Amino acid sequence: MDIIGRKNWYFGLSLLVLIPGIIAIFLWGLNLSIDFTGGSRLTLSFNNTVGNNQIQAVNKTFKAEKIKVASIEKSNKLIFVRTSPLDSAQNNKFISSLSKEFKDVKEQEFETIGPVIGQETTLNALKAVGIASVLIILYITWSFRQVPKPASSLRFGICAIIALIHDVLVVLGVFAILGHFFGVEVDSLFVTAILTVIGFSVHDTIVVFDRIRENLRKMGGLDFPKTVNESIIQTIDRSLNTSLTVILVLVALLLFGGESIRWFVVALLIGVVSGTYSSIFNASPLLVLWHEISEKRKT
Repeated sequence: MDIIGRKNWYFGLSLLVLIPGIIAIFLWGLNLSIDFTGGSRLTLSFNNTVGNNQIQAVNKTFKAEKIKVASIEKSNKLIFVRTSPLDSAQNNKFISSLSKEFKDVKEQEFETIGPVIGQETTLNALKAVGIASVLIILYITWSFRQVPKPASSLRFGICAIIALIHDVLVVLGVFAILGHFFGVEVDSLFVTAILTVIGFSVHDTIVVFDRIRENLRKMGGLDFPKTVNESIIQTIDRSLNTSLTVILVLVALLLFGGESIRWFVVALLIGVVSGTYSSIFNASPLLVLWHEISEKRKT
C-alpha cells in the first residue's frame, strides 16, 4: 500500500470536503444558540403530536407580546422556542395566553441567558480552543525533540496542528450547513465536542508519529518517504480499530441517547471519522511533503 505515493490524492479529497464547509462558514456562519448570543429558550409539551396549529399559535402569542421569536423547532409532542430575553413575568404571561387556546400545553423548561454571559461564553470557548492548540504544539515539539534527522520536532508539531485544524474545520463546516438548512444550533456542548475531537485527533496522530520516530532510529533517514509509509502501514490497523470502537459507542448514543445530546454526538462522530482520516492520510504525508520541499531548496 503506497499511501505516501498517492498523498496528493488524499490532500485533494480533504480539500473537496473542506471547501463547501468553509464557504458555508463565510456565507452563513454558525447558528449560535442562546449560550453564545443570549436570549430565552422554552420547551413546550403537548398531549398530541405537534402540528401547524400549535406552531401558529405560539407565533401569534409571541407577536401579541411583541417579543421576537428567533426560531421554533418541533419534535413529536414538543416545541422548542428561542426568543429574545424574557423575564419571569413575560414568560408566565405567554404561557397563560397560550393555555387559553391549548389546555394541554405545559412548559417543560425555561432558560434565559443574558447577552453579557453569552459574549463571555464565546470568548471562553475561543480561549479554550486556542490554548489547547498551543499546548499541543508545545508538547509535541518537546516530546519529539530527539527525533532523528531528516525530521524535526517542530515539523511534527506543526503537521499535527494542521491535521487538527482540518478536523475542526470539517466539523464547523458541516454544522454551518446543518444550521443554515436544518436550523441546528451550536451550543456550549458543541465546544466540548470540538475539544474532544482535538484531543482524539492529536492522540491518533501521535501514534503514527511515534512509529515514524522508532523506524527512523532503526532504518535511518536515507529514504524518508518510505520510512513514513511503512510506519503508517504498521499503525493503520490500530488506528482503524480504535476509531471503530469509538464510532460504535457514538452510534449507540445517537440512536438511544435522546434529543438533548443528539447534535453533540453527531459532532463527535464527524470529528472522530475526520480525525482518523487526517492522522493517516494528512498529518504524516505532510511531513513528507515538507521534507521534499526542503530537499528541493537545497539543490
